[in-house]
Amino acid sequence: MWWRIILMTLAYILLGAHFLRYNQVILAGTYTLLPLLIFIQYPLVMRALQLCLVISTCLVWGGSTYEYVQTRILMNAPWLRLMVIMLTVTAFSLFAAYCGNGILKRRQLNNQLK
Repeated sequence: MWWRIILMTLAYILLGAHFLRYNQVILAGTYTLLPLLIFIQYPLVMRALQLCLVISTCLVWGGSTYEYVQTRILMNAPWLRLMVIMLTVTAFSLFAAYCGNGILKRRQLNNQLK
């Protein structure tokens, strides 16, 4: 279970670093601190974290990928490697959101055993 928590935390830190790049310190801090909510044992909190990660991934990484690739194409610069990197980051973030299901299942199993 610990590796799932690490993956979700890294995905949120990646989003925070993206916002920090554009000098949006409040958003960067918020996304960096959001993974602390994982330790709240209420299932709705985990679902909210998963939903936030999926929506943020689609909006932030999807929009950034489109913008960066279009800029590279307009500059007649190589863009394929950039697209592969951005799609990998997007896939990683979506996989991290999916890992939240494993955290929830483990918690439910632990609650049944108590």
